[in-house]
Amino acid sequence: MQIGPLSIENPFILAPLAGYSDLPFRILCREYGAGLCYSEMISCHGLSYHQQNTLAMIVTAEEERPVAMQLFGSEPEIMGEAAAILSAQPIDMIDINMGCPVRKVIKKGAGAALMKEPALAASIIENVCRNSKQPVSVKFRTGWNHQNKNAVEFAKMAEGSGAQAITIHARTWSDGFGGTVEWDLIRQVKQAVKIPVIGNGDIHCYQDGLEMMEQTGCDAVMIGRAALGAPWIFSPETTLPVSAGTRITALQRHLELVARYQPVDRMLGMIKNHAGRYFKGMNGGAAIRKNIYDVKSFAELVQLITRLLESS
Repeated sequence: MQIGPLSIENPFILAPLAGYSDLPFRILCREYGAGLCYSEMISCHGLSYHQQNTLAMIVTAEEERPVAMQLFGSEPEIMGEAAAILSAQPIDMIDINMGCPVRKVIKKGAGAALMKEPALAASIIENVCRNSKQPVSVKFRTGWNHQNKNAVEFAKMAEGSGAQAITIHARTWSDGFGGTVEWDLIRQVKQAVKIPVIGNGDIHCYQDGLEMMEQTGCDAVMIGRAALGAPWIFSPETTLPVSAGTRITALQRHLELVARYQPVDRMLGMIKNHAGRYFKGMNGGAAIRKNIYDVKSFAELVQLITRLLESS
């Protein structure tokens, strides 16, 4: 897939996942074959005010490129300022979030709320494009609710405002992360625009992604929650069901990357949350997860995983 000057070799892409799509996990997913990884949502205000917590979120590494950073906000000028700051970083694409369903985001007029304000959304896209040296993409939903599905019109607006790719999560805002995923709307969007279209929603395995591309004609697929604790989802070589050894080996590599790039003991809770997900659905996984959540330090967690690998 080609997005402006950006070439993506594998059409399987890691979604922006708040609290999860950090640098170590992005690198891990790239190692397992993801063609592109998105950062978690980054506040335009946090960037404009140079808040340290926000600046920490845009740290990248050469080994993860290409990488896309995702901005959210509802004020065109501030989104433009933030895009200029992001564009000076060693990144490859800027994405605009217009699909987040979380209420604290919606209350500020950002995320999926922008699907109700296409003129404002257009102004935001234009300002971001004007201030970015990299291609700009937009992620949105099928509509606000089932009575107001405007994905096709919204996609045309995004293309006309300068976006060079779009991602459509095939649910409405009112669906949240439940409800039925409407692949047909991805197909309709793909037929309505000339820029690349990335499909998103309920892809649980590599085969699901292939089927979405075949049925909708979309150029790539984005995988979110199904990639947590399962970075092998981006690889066609993975044998199902996934063995304990494969899970533990992946987690061990994840912890190596965490140790390299993060203050491990300060982020132990988040790291344990990541680690526990590797054993969901596995026979005996509940007991392993309990042992993970009981550790008191990162070193203790590493020792636990090393013992598991030896016994597997």
